[in-house]
Amino acid sequence: MVTHPNEPHDESVAGRLNWLRAGVLGANDGIVSTAGLVVGVAGATTSTGPLLTAGLAGLVAGAVSMALGEYVSVSSQRDTERALLDKERRELADFPEQEFEELTELYEAKGLSPATARQVALELTEKDAFAAHADVELHLTPGELTSPWQAAVASAVAFTTGSALPLAAILLPPPGVRVPVTFLVVIAALAATGFLSARLGGARAARAVLRLVVGGAVAMAVTYAVGTLVG
Repeated sequence: MVTHPNEPHDESVAGRLNWLRAGVLGANDGIVSTAGLVVGVAGATTSTGPLLTAGLAGLVAGAVSMALGEYVSVSSQRDTERALLDKERRELADFPEQEFEELTELYEAKGLSPATARQVALELTEKDAFAAHADVELHLTPGELTSPWQAAVASAVAFTTGSALPLAAILLPPPGVRVPVTFLVVIAALAATGFLSARLGGARAARAVLRLVVGGAVAMAVTYAVGTLVG
């Protein structure tokens, strides 16, 4: 079988791409939320102290929130997947013949002839019936469920990485050019993350970049206006 070198047919490759895509989106969240926060504060004051305090508070709060949300979400998903796998394991133990017929029918539904579907089901059942049913019925790999802790740490790291960019951009330049420098840096970063996420997802890059750039620009403009009015 000949495959195109750019096609990730292996499930582990697809899984890594999903993790990378999630990391890019997490970094994008960090960029937008922290940029909006520090630019809003910069609209009220050019003092370094308040900007640093607000930026660090937003970074830490956002990272913790992202990690907690991801942990709860993945934990719930993992619990559901485990319950489904346990149910499938019980059914295989109690009704092996019915489960075999069900597996055969599932392969027939995929387009195999009845004879081929039965032969495939027989061979897979002899090798590992539980893995075969988990794959075809539930689309799960029993030994490769997502770790909630891994997901939480990855989300926190991605958000922190993204947040560090606008925080540095608002603190390092002279006070008079902090806002325009931050605006340009954030727009460039959003364009880069939009392009990367589109490429990873196989979507059109121009549309993804435009969405992120416009959204980020609007967010910073609104928060800067609010900061200016309040300040």
